[in-house]
Amino acid sequence: MAVLAEERRAPTLVELMPVADPAPLGLAGFALTTFMLSGHNATFIPDILWVGLALFYGGVAQLLAGMWEFRNRNVFGATAFSTYGGFWLGLGITVVLLETTKIGAALKPVDINNGLAWFLLSFAIFNTYMMLWSLRISVAVFTVFLTLEITEILLAIGFFRLAHGGTPWILHAGGWAGIVTAAAAWYASAAGVVNGMSPSPVLPVGRPLWDRLPFFSHLGTPMPRGT
Repeated sequence: MAVLAEERRAPTLVELMPVADPAPLGLAGFALTTFMLSGHNATFIPDILWVGLALFYGGVAQLLAGMWEFRNRNVFGATAFSTYGGFWLGLGITVVLLETTKIGAALKPVDINNGLAWFLLSFAIFNTYMMLWSLRISVAVFTVFLTLEITEILLAIGFFRLAHGGTPWILHAGGWAGIVTAAAAWYASAAGVVNGMSPSPVLPVGRPLWDRLPFFSHLGTPMPRGT
């Protein structure tokens, strides 16, 4: 009887309330912060200006977008936005600690460059499987993760080279790749905003590629979303 009563339970007010899509906010925070840091890596934007954005826009705002994606039962968006919100918060606070405390004074430049390289490489590993799973979302989202993968790998190589006495040209190349990443994320964000305001799509984002590629088409049906 208890089971039957549970099945007949009316939906709560929270369950019935529509929730706005937090993805455009998360993408916008990621895009702007990536643009500012990438502009510094590409040498045309001064250093430090990106740190505040990393803490509050790319960090806190994107982390909040990830939490709201949990409310939307969107495991991909929740994982992606929460992780990269943590990425920006972690990177921003690391720079603050290096610049303002004895921790930074005690570290040699080679240690900092090596640490940044491993930091980026670790996130590139995470980004690799998220990039593959983004094939099930849209072309626009896949483009964001693909360009981000290239950016993180170039930056990791660039910092490893700096740590071993190399020139920073690969780091600069990673900066320009980051500009492309920011542009892709801004487009996906803009599409999410205007398409969410319209009865029919205004900006195209492309159909999911998963079932259109020969290899992925044999991996089974899409995982059902929670209800």
